[in-house]
Amino acid sequence: MQTDPIADFLTRLRNAAAAKHQRVDVPVSKLKTEIARILKDEGYISTYKLVDENKTRKMLRVFLKYTPDRRSVITGIKRISRPGARTYLGSSGIRPVVGGLGISIMTTPKGVMSGRAARKARVGGEILCEVW
Repeated sequence: MQTDPIADFLTRLRNAAAAKHQRVDVPVSKLKTEIARILKDEGYISTYKLVDENKTRKMLRVFLKYTPDRRSVITGIKRISRPGARTYLGSSGIRPVVGGLGISIMTTPKGVMSGRAARKARVGGEILCEVW
């Protein structure tokens, strides 16, 4: 039984990037798809798509991105809000990640967005993770 599917998704991304895999498959959900969309928009992954290989359950296939010298674009991922300890921030509490070189991903009343976009839209919410 999986208690935190978002942490599982982030761990699969972290492990696949460390092992230099081209892609990683994860069970699909709307929230994971939105996180993948933000990672793509911010340039941390190449692309993502929904696949239905075995007709029993759909998977989200995430294609990782690397530099020309084969280093992963994702150097770190940290889960912030967990099921046992939720973390909420107002728009003024959103801080830059790694001096502005990383992003935070948040769920807000206006949908899932990066911390930078949430601060610009002046909305707060639950901070899911940080990526750098």
